[in-house]
Amino acid sequence: MAPKLILTGFMATGKSVAAQACAAMLGWRLIDCDAMIVARAGMPIAEIFRERGEASFRKLERELIAELAGERLRCPQSGRPLPAVIATGGGALVDPRNFNALSRIGVIVCLTARPEVIARRIGPAAASRPMLAQGGKPLDQRIAELIEARRESYARAHLAIDTSDLTIAQTAIAIIEAFGRYGRESWATSA
Repeated sequence: MAPKLILTGFMATGKSVAAQACAAMLGWRLIDCDAMIVARAGMPIAEIFRERGEASFRKLERELIAELAGERLRCPQSGRPLPAVIATGGGALVDPRNFNALSRIGVIVCLTARPEVIARRIGPAAASRPMLAQGGKPLDQRIAELIEARRESYARAHLAIDTSDLTIAQTAIAIIEAFGRYGRESWATSA
């Protein structure tokens, strides 16, 4: 199996930007699930939620993750499977099918951040985030509520990294180091 480094976690924890930085540092392909869904649907995620509903978005997400789990791309020179850094959407792991598919193809790293940090990072863009707009609650309360609802799903990740006080570069380095340690420990125990 080609190594896949899979980033998940709540919105504004740095999944997309950290995935870009990790992919650049490792020289691996970058796959951003949300960007791929937007491209395939031909509309922003907020519009998918508004026009088609959350269930439709989750179906697109599940289909994409199943497709990625079945991918068999190989290096034309070596014939080895191609590695990749994959950024998932914040709610992807809530669906057990997504977790099972992703855990079969790589190491899942959950990025976390304190709720007040998330609220600051989202700032005025909160209105465009479909999951935050639901319920009409104050932003910090809605963030804490969603994090709690997803706690068990995020806890299934192989690794967790708090990005609250890290820059993008520091986050990427922490992810790559943790990924390397995890791989070495996993390979040592399986040998």
